[in-house]
Amino acid sequence: MIPDRGLPRSLALQSLLFSLGSGMFLTGSAVYFTEVVGLTAIQIGIGFSIAGGLSLLFSVPMGALVDRVGAQRSWMLGALAEGAVFAVYPLVKGFTGFLVALSFIAVAQVFAQAGRGAYTIAVIPPEIRVRTQAFMRSALNVGFTVGAGMSAIVLAFHSHSVLNILVISNAIGLVVNGLFVSRLPKAPPIERAPLVDGRKPSRIAVFRDRPILALTGLLGAAMLYGTVFAEVIPLWIINRTEVPKPVIGALFTINTIMAVLLQVPASRGADSMPGAIRLMRWGALATMAACPLVLFTSGGSGWLTIGVLAVCVALVTMTELWVSSAMWYLFSEIPPPDRRGEYLGAMRMGGAAQAMVGPAALTFLALHTGWGWWLIGGVFGLVALVAGPLMWWAANSPRPGVPVIPVVAAATPTPTLR
Repeated sequence: MIPDRGLPRSLALQSLLFSLGSGMFLTGSAVYFTEVVGLTAIQIGIGFSIAGGLSLLFSVPMGALVDRVGAQRSWMLGALAEGAVFAVYPLVKGFTGFLVALSFIAVAQVFAQAGRGAYTIAVIPPEIRVRTQAFMRSALNVGFTVGAGMSAIVLAFHSHSVLNILVISNAIGLVVNGLFVSRLPKAPPIERAPLVDGRKPSRIAVFRDRPILALTGLLGAAMLYGTVFAEVIPLWIINRTEVPKPVIGALFTINTIMAVLLQVPASRGADSMPGAIRLMRWGALATMAACPLVLFTSGGSGWLTIGVLAVCVALVTMTELWVSSAMWYLFSEIPPPDRRGEYLGAMRMGGAAQAMVGPAALTFLALHTGWGWWLIGGVFGLVALVAGPLMWWAANSPRPGVPVIPVVAAATPTPTLR
């Protein structure tokens, strides 16, 4: 499957270019920070927790800045800023330098991601937005996979100087990415919405938008699937089963293959609010079903245990595909066009919050209680239950300072991008 010609294909190519360097660095980052920067595991964990807090703190301010600076320019500047910091990583030694560099990267990433999201929504017609973003996500997964393989080659040399290739390659990739973004077609100008009562909306008006805050909480809870897959299930396998550790790699391979091949088909129907609600419910129910199955594998070691774990990973992967598709529709249809960056920042705060507290909380529940997996499954069951009401409430409520335009059941057709 190939993206549509023109801008959709260019955006997929950009995703591939970006993820090659990022996948290469992320795979070897723990080794790099330990052996080259000289950090302990605790220092690395503290640093990433602080970076997660900064991402949460700057999510809305950086989104509001995107609305002022422009989406494409913000995306480019954010990527170039990230590349500049990665370029000086070989000079960083010790915890303080690591923390400073990681903090700058966290803020630059928030800025670039907000610009990327706002730009993609602005330039792609509604009827192919979800499909285009599905291809972009598939390309990201391909790039991460290839980058991980390249990282494995670098790690095999067991050399500090060679390990610097990880950060230099990512720096070059980010600079090339920023230049590539600057060459993309310009987004059409956005008309400012008429003022309500002649007053400009407050810069923090989004924090008074209760439907959006409720939706942010829903999305944060739904995105716990990432923590379940990437951290809790591997730790469960290591600590609560007798399954050989290489099986973890095989399970990650299942996720990668499904994400590459099924993201586009899984996004079908996400071009309307009823379709997005349906996919959000399916995604939540899939992980809800996986949680008690994981519990079933406790103490197991044979092929039956491995098979059950593979089913669990497949279910959580389907959650990833369905929830992502539903979120793309929400991100594109709910924010006011002239405040898209601000609202995208607010709607992503739930994901940033769960990334901070989710790993510790879910790991404790799953590994240190007898009922944790049932509670985790119950959270996803609650997401499935309240998804419809909360998503409709957010879509059809007036934004502070902006006239309400209700979201209808189906997307309005517009001329196809060529």
